[in-house]
Amino acid sequence: MRKALRWLLALTVLISTLGTAGAATAADAAGTDGTTDIKERLLSIPGMSLLEEKPYTGYRFFVLNYTQPVDHRKPSKGTFQQRITVLHKDVSRPTVFFTSGYNVSTTPRRSEPTQIVDGNQVSLEYRFFTPSRPAPADWSKLDIWQAASDQHRVFKALKGIYGKKWISTGGSKGGMTATYYERFYPRDMDGVVAYVAPNDVVNKEDSAYDRFFARVGTEECRDRLNGVQREALVRREPLEKKYAAHARDNGLTFDIIGSLDKAFEATVLDYVWGFWQYSRLSDCDQIPADAKNATDDEIWTSVDTIAGFSAYADQGLTTYTPYYYQAGTQLGAPTIGFPHIEKQYIRYGYQPPRNFVPRDIPMKFQPSAMRDVDTWVRHNARHMLFVNGQNDPWSAEPFRLGKGAKDSYVMTAPGMNHGANVAGLVPEQKALATARILDWAGVATSAVQANPRAAEPLAKFDAKLDKRDTRREMTLRP
Repeated sequence: MRKALRWLLALTVLISTLGTAGAATAADAAGTDGTTDIKERLLSIPGMSLLEEKPYTGYRFFVLNYTQPVDHRKPSKGTFQQRITVLHKDVSRPTVFFTSGYNVSTTPRRSEPTQIVDGNQVSLEYRFFTPSRPAPADWSKLDIWQAASDQHRVFKALKGIYGKKWISTGGSKGGMTATYYERFYPRDMDGVVAYVAPNDVVNKEDSAYDRFFARVGTEECRDRLNGVQREALVRREPLEKKYAAHARDNGLTFDIIGSLDKAFEATVLDYVWGFWQYSRLSDCDQIPADAKNATDDEIWTSVDTIAGFSAYADQGLTTYTPYYYQAGTQLGAPTIGFPHIEKQYIRYGYQPPRNFVPRDIPMKFQPSAMRDVDTWVRHNARHMLFVNGQNDPWSAEPFRLGKGAKDSYVMTAPGMNHGANVAGLVPEQKALATARILDWAGVATSAVQANPRAAEPLAKFDAKLDKRDTRREMTLRP
């Protein structure tokens, strides 16, 4: 009986911790006078622990762990530690909630909205990306609602400290994440800035991508890229010998995808997509102009530089198992045709996400997940900005707004790739986007409110803190 009572007491304490962690207030964290050091305030939140603090002029930067339930519907069924970072400026400033949708960076960085509003930034590691993975891992608990609920609990835990306006943001899968968070918890944020966020509403209908690749850039550039891609498959035998040697030299294995041959073709078929995702039209002069007369080394080097021959090896896939799991269960994944390549040279085509996830992890696709989000955005978007890149393949299937959307916008940066941002918009849209972000964050001046053309980022550009280079992700990932 005593053992049963002790067990019940322990369970009650756990549930109480999870329930109250999100409700911590400024008074709980710092006392009523608000003079306690910010680190103490953060660490007074139930479930919050410090991994390290890194100095950066003008800020305090903390890498933290936060205790989260594995299943937000059943919080008593276990917890895991989720990494977050806090770039602290001042509690009197607005806060930007950033996620990449992947691992969190433990180097101080400032997203574009954070620079625009001159605010604090909270960054969250997506659940199941190591080390923020439950052990043992119940993969059925990796879905967009559970991830949005992670953000919701972090927001509630920190809102008592950072009491001003909040804006969520992210690029690529992070932009998708910010959108899904808004769909499930529309009362948390005061605004959303989603960059280059693909919206694969119907997974089996991908003709928008085929139309994109038929028009993007110039005919000359498309011909160069298509020529190298085709030639790599024509020369499959000699190039796969190079690949086998490369794999031996670098300890690469292919158990997940199934064979070196499958990995080779997957890499080659990513080549054109990878170029437009990360390169500019001006980079076309680096592509062999006469693929048929190029050497094997020239073809290999071009494909390896852009698509990366280690990407579909076990060592390249393992880090991204959570993404491929989500792509194969909810997010969807693109499939495109290759009209410039004869059928006899393509053995597998674009392979499904199932091929990139270990077979012992069960997967079942849920076609209603993206339809639900798309419908919600069209009819309910409030204070949402979607920024796309004209030459970004992922922007071929963008979010769109319907009549029910209010104070929301879809803008496209001309000539830009997967690194498209507000700064890359045409001047009128750039000013409008900046003005709306400032307004949503509660820091727009009367001059900006009267004339959006007066809008400028409130913080000066910092070459290290505001580094905008898009993280190059080999293989077909947003």
